[in-house]
Amino acid sequence: MSRDSSESGAATGVTGSDSDAPLLEVDDVVKRFGGLTAIDHASFGVEAESVTGLIGPNGAGKSTLFNCVTGMLTPDSGAVRLAGEDVQDLPPNRIAQRGLGRTFQTPKIFRGMSVRENLAFAARGQTGERPISALVQPGTVGSEEADIRERVDDTLEFLSLDHLAEEYASGLSGGQRKLLELGRVLMLDPEIILLDEPMAGVNPSLADDLLDRLHELNDRGRTILLIEHDMDLVMNHCDRVVVLHNGQTLASGPPSIVQEDERVVEAYLGGFENE
Repeated sequence: MSRDSSESGAATGVTGSDSDAPLLEVDDVVKRFGGLTAIDHASFGVEAESVTGLIGPNGAGKSTLFNCVTGMLTPDSGAVRLAGEDVQDLPPNRIAQRGLGRTFQTPKIFRGMSVRENLAFAARGQTGERPISALVQPGTVGSEEADIRERVDDTLEFLSLDHLAEEYASGLSGGQRKLLELGRVLMLDPEIILLDEPMAGVNPSLADDLLDRLHELNDRGRTILLIEHDMDLVMNHCDRVVVLHNGQTLASGPPSIVQEDERVVEAYLGGFENE
């Protein structure tokens, strides 16, 4: 998904004060659970408007690292920086407000709501959620609701979920639920999106659709960091790859270089060949 960043408009959200610094920076992060060190001085950066794959064996600490980046866990030491600002001590909602969105291995959706309602509910900062503001700014509420309806319609169309808009989320397939969760993240208008195994359990045809949507989001200026076990996808669709092993950053760089690293081959890739 590499391209000249000058050709694509940047998404709204966080903006870095140092154009040379990564948009997201994990700096010497450590996370322990009792006597177990899950993340062991991990460090890497994610460049703006790039697609970065985070790979590693099961138990390497990938999801734990995502939790540290998104505020669900607080690192024991080290720093997480978003656009140059430390965010490791902020709660998840504050980090989301700064332009970072995240999906999960098991989609976090409201199964008792319709697809449309799920998307509308995810829109942040609605005046109608604050009773006093709603009373003193009634016109603002109506304007915001109209804007949210338009954004929901646009998101439904973008994800090809418009024909399922009024269906309950409980009736969706696994792949459709992942698309819906991605849609809920997009309603937050993030600049960087973290995806935890987005293709797991998704049928091949829907996986192709999801991959197309990720390409398009990246072309629009979104930055993507994804955990994925499909090595063909990672090596052929990511700009950079970070390898995590036993909680440590084993390697980081372009796919063509990482897959030739003897340490990576021994620890994880094995006989992978780039076709």
